[in-house]
Amino acid sequence: MAAESGTFTPFTLPVLPLDDEVVLPGMVVPLDLNDAEVRAAVEAAQAAARSSGGSKPEVLLVPRVDGHYAATGVLGTVEQVGRLSDGDPGALIKGQRRVRIGAGTTGPGAALWVEGTSVDESLPDPLPGQVLELAKEYKALVTDWLKRRGAWQVVDRVQQIDDIAQLADNAGYSPFLSVAQKIELLDTADPVARLRLATEQVRDHLAEQDVAESIAKDVQEGVDKQQREFLLRRQLDAVRKELRELNGETEGEESDDYRARVEAADLPEKVREAALKEVDKLERASDQSPEGSWIRTWLDTVLELPWNERTEDAYDIRGARTVLDAEHAGLEDVKERITEYLAVRKRRSDRGLGVVGGRRGGAVLALVGPPGVGKTSIAESVAHAMGRKFVRVALGGVRDEAEIRGHRRTYVGALPGRIVRAVKEAGSMNPVVLLDEIDKVGSDFRGDPAAALLEVLDPAQNHTFRDHYLEVELDLSDVVFLATANVLEAIPEALLDRMELVRLDGYTEDEKIVIARDHLLPRQLERAGLEPGEVVVEEAALRKLAGEYTREAGVRNLERSVARLLRKVAAQHELGERELPCTVGPDGLRGLIGRPHHVPESAQDPAERRTAVPGVATGLAVTGAGGDVLYVEASLADPETGAAGLTLTGQLGDVMKESAQIALSWLRSHGAETELPVADLKDRGIHIHFPAGAVPKDGPSAGITMTTALASLLSGRLVRTDVAMTGEVSLTGRVLPIGGVKQKLLAAHRAGVTTVIIPKRNEPDLDDVPAEILDTLEVHAVTDVREVLALALTPASVPVAAAA
Repeated sequence: MAAESGTFTPFTLPVLPLDDEVVLPGMVVPLDLNDAEVRAAVEAAQAAARSSGGSKPEVLLVPRVDGHYAATGVLGTVEQVGRLSDGDPGALIKGQRRVRIGAGTTGPGAALWVEGTSVDESLPDPLPGQVLELAKEYKALVTDWLKRRGAWQVVDRVQQIDDIAQLADNAGYSPFLSVAQKIELLDTADPVARLRLATEQVRDHLAEQDVAESIAKDVQEGVDKQQREFLLRRQLDAVRKELRELNGETEGEESDDYRARVEAADLPEKVREAALKEVDKLERASDQSPEGSWIRTWLDTVLELPWNERTEDAYDIRGARTVLDAEHAGLEDVKERITEYLAVRKRRSDRGLGVVGGRRGGAVLALVGPPGVGKTSIAESVAHAMGRKFVRVALGGVRDEAEIRGHRRTYVGALPGRIVRAVKEAGSMNPVVLLDEIDKVGSDFRGDPAAALLEVLDPAQNHTFRDHYLEVELDLSDVVFLATANVLEAIPEALLDRMELVRLDGYTEDEKIVIARDHLLPRQLERAGLEPGEVVVEEAALRKLAGEYTREAGVRNLERSVARLLRKVAAQHELGERELPCTVGPDGLRGLIGRPHHVPESAQDPAERRTAVPGVATGLAVTGAGGDVLYVEASLADPETGAAGLTLTGQLGDVMKESAQIALSWLRSHGAETELPVADLKDRGIHIHFPAGAVPKDGPSAGITMTTALASLLSGRLVRTDVAMTGEVSLTGRVLPIGGVKQKLLAAHRAGVTTVIIPKRNEPDLDDVPAEILDTLEVHAVTDVREVLALALTPASVPVAAAA
């Protein structure tokens, strides 16, 4: 039925499909006749052989992958039909030559018949030398692979094959070749190209096998090493156990497997390496060595730190602002800064910029303001709004640098610094850490803690903070640090430069009423054991408490007054003197907590006011407790006493003393212009006093106040009661700018002053003052002392009894 060898006459054959299998010429394969397609093809071939009188039935072996037939098949002869080794019926088929598959046709039986054409596989004679070298290389590679497999009996058979085409087709027996690789060999008609392809396939497989054997060898060596180490450690544990039993000791904490704990912990790579080194030292150390306890303490500290624990930030910006507004009234600067921080964090997170250059997006803020304005409590609210853990570190009175950076482990009782302990206490690497009272940090022979804080609070450095105790890098770049201080000048300049400054200048009276009503009163009602409706404090009573009983920048004393008021009501109820519920109005305060302590000057009798006599002026100052009203008193000595010169009292600093000299010099040089009798200053002593003499005072802002007091004394004209002033004076009479305008105007408002004089160059600072305060004050911005005198002194026509 098939064409003779060397001819290209088309012929027809039944197709025997091979699923995921390839047979090359020369190969002999057994096929199971239980398969319907195999049986149909063999039976069709047998029928065709009987009808044509041929010797052996012929079939076309065609690979079939995913339902698709290959373009080239192999003509196979059915050598034998019988039983396979498992007893099933089968056929033994031998591949003869390649056939190019053509169109389908009809034929006897149920099999699929196709037309085929033999493929020309002729070679030149004699063979070129390079082909012989290729055959030699292929035999060497196959021999190497067979020897590795232990198939020595096959080696001789391969060496005896001299036909190039047969040698290349012998690769069909290779189990490491994939179906696609065998189909590629089947489709390659040129025997030399086929042999070259088979050589590359064997070479690639041997290379992969070499790599796999190398990896397996390394793994085996590692396993052997681990097994040896395991056995040695078990022997070491057994020896230690025997020693403990010999010494009468019991097995306890000493036997903790620190190595297993370190390997199981989620530690950064460098920290893990340092911890394993310490574990090695611990295993070599004897039980009596003190070094063992030091290492155990260090390992416990390292393992307890939350190296990879972080809380997810709450990126609900509106929700965070709502939380801040609900827990604190006022403090807009801090709220805006935290809102900005969260908004930027959200955008960085959305754009995949969580870590840039090893640094995360932490923040370092310094909250500076007088006591009682809520610096400490706002920090806890910030943590609540951000969804982070909160830790407070009190720095007041800290003088040892090791409190910040930790002690060296060589010291007995060494501990990590407060920063590391704060992170450990928080349980996450991104808490909100409050550094409370950072301006109260001292320094002595033990070091300067403020200098140690430079690295902690520097966003460019704190991602590699190194504690003296840990001696491994700790990433603090995701921590939000909030530092609080009362006095800005007490913070070292280098430390202040690393923090973003947010000023809290105090509350207006209206803000105090809101805070007392919404926060202080409910809290103190609970502490006094009273229900919310049992005691009602009217808003007018709260306003009187804030204005006349507790004149301060914050609300701490206001809360104490509210607590005292409620305690008094509770005590009266228990004694049967008062029924509950009750309402407390402004008129009932005196009977409960006594008389007011602060009465505004404008509310006093004119004859009792401090400015009721010439030589007294009202100034404005900033102290550690916020803004305050400062009175300046001046007097002239009797010429007969002979005490000429200038005397200053009231614990004044050098700057304030110089301001007094400047004020006096200006008046002396401009006496004719101001129509003041400055000739009296020549032989008479001048005394300037600042009341509250126990309080130290310094600064240039009292310059125009002292000038006004001296001018009032010389002219006999009173200083207006409703006027307060602040500003530095120069020798030429210029009014120079000063600081703390907002705090000073808040103090003037609390004191009942209605007119304030400030330097012209401080006019932009009025933007920071609340609008409700500016509405109650008449603010004059001046550039010259003459303007100050015209505004502050009463007209000369007003009779002055005291001057007479």
